Amino acid sequence: MGSNPYVPAPSEIPSELPTPTTPPGREALAAILARPDRAVIALDFDGTLADIVPDPEQARAHPGAVDALVALAPKVASVAVITGRPADVAVRHGGFAGVPGLDHLVVLGHYGAERWDAPSGTVHSPAPHPGIAAVRSELPVVLDRFDSWHGAWIEEKGQSLAVHTRRADDPQAAFEALRGPLGELAARHGLIVEPGRLVLELRPPGMDKGVALAQYVREADAESVLYAGDDLGDLAAYAAVEKLRDDGPDGIPGLLVCSGSAEVPELAERADLLLTGPGAVVGFLSTLAQHL
Repeated sequence: MGSNPYVPAPSEIPSELPTPTTPPGREALAAILARPDRAVIALDFDGTLADIVPDPEQARAHPGAVDALVALAPKVASVAVITGRPADVAVRHGGFAGVPGLDHLVVLGHYGAERWDAPSGTVHSPAPHPGIAAVRSELPVVLDRFDSWHGAWIEEKGQSLAVHTRRADDPQAAFEALRGPLGELAARHGLIVEPGRLVLELRPPGMDKGVALAQYVREADAESVLYAGDDLGDLAAYAAVEKLRDDGPDGIPGLLVCSGSAEVPELAERADLLLTGPGAVVGFLSTLAQHL
């Protein structure tokens, strides 16, 4: 990685593109426009490329998302979808498999523990953490203390387990009531709890979206990076981008995009560019592709 030989002034950003509100964001967008073939475009899935829905199994990529990625991917070093979902689920729900033009697409599932590459169409995955099996057997007992009045339910994710409260009569109260008990359960079995938008995920430690993104940017030898997300799990990726762009003479420009949600103000406050949701993200990616 290294500095771009030429980065256009932020004033040269096309008027059709929304302008980042921060100087680092404007510098990063200008760098992507100047050398797209050395840029990594990294994106969360749920809430960023797909609308949030009550049943995660019904989530699908926003209309136009695949077309936007097809237009964008051949012009950049790589497009990486980084998600807490299993990689094969994100590929299936995104409709990414076998699509001409998506040869440069990588899906990093389970926060980077799994990897799907478009050229091979295969998923590389580690063996499940032993704590997952133990938690799987104990979790229903823990939830029985709350389920009759909170309505929490379990999503099986293979390498992790997620407890959702979005369908509960009082989703936020259920979320808060379960944080402590689930944290204790996870800790007993060497796991951590990843909080999100009305979801608590019990998963192995050591890998997060920030680690996955930083490793992939280095692998791609990128000179600029864009990361778009919407939830608390994306804060680690934000921190990785901030570290990459502040890394002295070897730093690279990075653009932080928030797929806007009032539920996660922590993300919006740190973003360089705030978009209103997956539809706006798809529109931004489509317009960006037209100018590369």
